[in-house]
Amino acid sequence: MDIQRWRNHPAVQRAFADLADYRPVLETALAVQQVPAPTFDEAERSALVFNRLQALGLSDLDVDALGNVYARRPGHASRPALLVAAHLDTVFPRTTDLRLRYAGDRIYGPGLGDNSTGVAGLIHLAEVLQRHDLPNQGSIWFVGNVCEEGLGDLRGIRAAIERLRRHLGCVLILEGCDFGTLHHQAIGVRRYQIETTAPGGHSWGNFGTPSAIHSLVRLAAQLTELTVPRHPRTTFNLGVIAGGTSVNTIAEHASMLLDMRSVSPTALADLIAQVDRLVAAASVQTGVQLKVTTVGDRPSGSIARDHPLVQAVVAAYHAVGASVNFQQSSTDANIPLSLGIPAVCIGLTDGGNAHRQDEYILPANLGRGLQALLLMALAASA
Repeated sequence: MDIQRWRNHPAVQRAFADLADYRPVLETALAVQQVPAPTFDEAERSALVFNRLQALGLSDLDVDALGNVYARRPGHASRPALLVAAHLDTVFPRTTDLRLRYAGDRIYGPGLGDNSTGVAGLIHLAEVLQRHDLPNQGSIWFVGNVCEEGLGDLRGIRAAIERLRRHLGCVLILEGCDFGTLHHQAIGVRRYQIETTAPGGHSWGNFGTPSAIHSLVRLAAQLTELTVPRHPRTTFNLGVIAGGTSVNTIAEHASMLLDMRSVSPTALADLIAQVDRLVAAASVQTGVQLKVTTVGDRPSGSIARDHPLVQAVVAAYHAVGASVNFQQSSTDANIPLSLGIPAVCIGLTDGGNAHRQDEYILPANLGRGLQALLLMALAASA
């Protein structure tokens, strides 16, 4: 994966000159951000991406049953293909106010960095390859995938990898922010929905009757006291608690969502075992039914820093003057990495406050981010 050879290619130099002006990419990112795409409800954004890729004259255009969008730039059939993917969904409900706000060098908007800018990068990578007729050797698949966030459990990229796996040599996952960041280690994640059901009743007349909420919060309190190692880094979080009917009703039903993560499969398994023991002890409480459902299972995986794909990404970032930050994370790259397919997740520009209403990007590095991405794609498809 010779980055310098591609950097000196005359057609790549012309493409670099085009990408130096980041405004067209930013315009696309802003247009994508204005289309609501909560997890499980991405159809409108899927249609936008399909139309943009179709206009480029790519082959094998398709939208699968989940809403993943596929397009291919053909290469030699004997060469492994490259998959470039960006997730379409956001954490924000459809009713979220998506108005943009400009303040100095920042542009604020829910979902703008995560992942409207990544989606724009996907579209413009395809566009610049087509416009300058750049010579990829293996085919490049472009996929806008659904269900990366929250309870989507990576089902979009799971379906895409299953569909294309026999063709693939490696995978690039695009996120809008963290320019210069390279994720080549995927942390494992397990998510539980824990539900309690009890007889309930009137807070006065039935006082003493088991309460689903009381039972749940006792268990939740025990969970918060769990001890996890700092090295290897392991975390847990109770993200949502819900239930009950009114202030003067003994609750019949309550539930909570628990997120558990670790860079180590062994440490994650130990944490899950601790949780399972607490749940088993709580389940013997008289008068209360307890149910646990696994609602998320993101497998771990990694490739080494000296892997050719990692080294090509590092060289591409360096070629555009970026320093490289190695990170461990849970992204769409979890799926190919867990299956032994080389994959990295990379960022295209700077930003912050992801998953918040005041999420923002700093678009100044967006041109360099696309230049680096172009080099990565050409080297990885060679």
